Amino acid sequence: MFSRRSARQTRRGFSLIELLIVIAIILIIITMAVPKFNQAKRFANETAAIKAIQTIHQVEVQYQSQYGRFATSLTELGPPQSGAPTPAAADLIGNDLSGGEKSGYKFTVTGTQGGYAINASPSAFGTTGSRTFFSDQSMVIRENYGQEPATATSKELR
Repeated sequence: MFSRRSARQTRRGFSLIELLIVIAIILIIITMAVPKFNQAKRFANETAAIKAIQTIHQVEVQYQSQYGRFATSLTELGPPQSGAPTPAAADLIGNDLSGGEKSGYKFTVTGTQGGYAINASPSAFGTTGSRTFFSDQSMVIRENYGQEPATATSKELR
């Protein structure tokens, strides 16, 4: 004898409605998670920028002790194209930082009267960072919330 099963008992898989509900739930979770992820990434980039500024300070001191002056550009601190390190390329930092861009920030080093100045600005403001940074041979890092570059008169980072 054959037992008759109802159509509901023999059905396998998901209905279209069930699938759409699962997709809607996943989309809701994603829309809640993405802003937090972007905020965490921005904070990580800002922290990496601060660490890079500290690294530049350290290698500036080393450069000054080796060559008797502070470097006036990131290129002078970076690796040479070929051959041994020279004052034009002291091989104290890697290609990424000596190229001026690292972890979503653009870095510049300029020579000043008796020292140097470091500026760090987000590559894409609001996306890779929301603060700009400034420091000089005093090694005090200053920050500015906003697109305007931080300066020697900006708020000190604590």
